[in-house]
Amino acid sequence: MFASALAVALAAQQIVVPLGRPAVVERLPAPITTAGPAFARICGDSDDWDKPAPPVRIHGNSYYVGTCGISAILITDKDGHVLIDSGTEAGADLVAANVRRLGFKLSDVRYLLQSHEHHDHVGGLARLQQLTGAQVVASIPAAAVLRTGRGDEADPQKGLLKDFPGVPVARTVGNGDKVRSGGIQLTAIATPGHTAGAMSWQWVSCDGGVCRTMVFADSLSPVSRDDFRFSDHPALVASFRESIAKVAALECDIVLTPHPSASAMGARFAKGQPLLDPSGCKGYAASKTKQLDERLAKEAAGK
Repeated sequence: MFASALAVALAAQQIVVPLGRPAVVERLPAPITTAGPAFARICGDSDDWDKPAPPVRIHGNSYYVGTCGISAILITDKDGHVLIDSGTEAGADLVAANVRRLGFKLSDVRYLLQSHEHHDHVGGLARLQQLTGAQVVASIPAAAVLRTGRGDEADPQKGLLKDFPGVPVARTVGNGDKVRSGGIQLTAIATPGHTAGAMSWQWVSCDGGVCRTMVFADSLSPVSRDDFRFSDHPALVASFRESIAKVAALECDIVLTPHPSASAMGARFAKGQPLLDPSGCKGYAASKTKQLDERLAKEAAGK
């Protein structure tokens, strides 16, 4: 009787008794459904290293924050973010602007990592280190170049590359080493070939209960100055093949690359859909094997 009377009284007074707090749905910035097509519209087929591009949330806590022609990848965590690559000196400010545009603080970036030691990918590390106060982490061969800003004499592209501002390297890593920040754990994968210090990176990003293994696979392109012949350097060719095989064998749900065009990232973004492709690393490795074989065939033919 008392319960019935209470229900009638509450109904008469239009009082609602809450049954619990409403669920809070976290809205993460730059969803791929809208930001991906925006990237494709703005960048089109442009490989311009310093053309501004909008940021895109790739999956979970992993974001594209680079330019139209050069990738930079931000991985976020409440205990400190990780940023892979900086772009050029000019591109570094565009990367910084994209981090801010997403709502993250530059001062929360804890580590700056590298793919390979060429100015189009790491020329802006000194600028980003200044803006963030983050520690620079690099492979041992790359660290020597990063500290001076001058290219390795053995680099196949030596003479074609611009110098860039040197940056202090706080820590060096080798194949299989881990870089951790809060819940982020990246595995360093040494993939020499394009440069001696080239690194690829693997980590896991989760969106709710959906977790994906991400791979930032280095360029692995047999590019050189005109007077350089890869066939005269069998150890370098062997390094290329070993590195390509490493990438092909990786667990890999989503592959990303230092030049977005190398893995058709613009076309993939344009669809506004998740980038899931478990065969992505194998396909990327196959394309690099083809490039290397074609280059060696041209050299053998005297072209």
